[in-house]
Amino acid sequence: MHPKRSLVIIEDDVSFAKALRRSFERRGYEVTVCGQADELVQLLEVKAPDFAVVDLKLSGASGLECVKLLAIRDPETRIVVLTGFASISTAVEAIKLGASHYLAKPSNTDDIEAAFGRIAGDSTVALTARPTSIKNLEWERIHETLAEADFNVSETARRLGMHRRTLARKLAKRRLT
Repeated sequence: MHPKRSLVIIEDDVSFAKALRRSFERRGYEVTVCGQADELVQLLEVKAPDFAVVDLKLSGASGLECVKLLAIRDPETRIVVLTGFASISTAVEAIKLGASHYLAKPSNTDDIEAAFGRIAGDSTVALTARPTSIKNLEWERIHETLAEADFNVSETARRLGMHRRTLARKLAKRRLT
């Protein structure tokens, strides 16, 4: 029997990390979860994982530092960066630092596992971008501001210039990722 594929998930959202962990364990991965860069440093002293899923925005740190640490430890590690705040500049930096792929949240286990398998770029990808709706842009801005305000709804509403109850209703309609 072949050894299990080792995977580290660097994610500070405990419930999302737990769901990813369970899903990957069902697929035969040996999974370790790190909530922050310090935990990753300790893990890398013991072993280098075959695969890594790194959240771009960790509480108090950038996931890019984790990508750098993983790539230095073992350049063969297949690293996928996940983010709710996708931008061209962070995607470029993640790839430069050693990430194999970059995915916007919400992404599921199938998306991530497919990204692990992508070794080369795809020149057949359509050049036209999927148009973003106003609702999605609004939600991304709300979520970004909410994260910047440490998930304080009153402070987020103040920063966005909206009433707190209006923001609370919007948040109740759509789950945070």
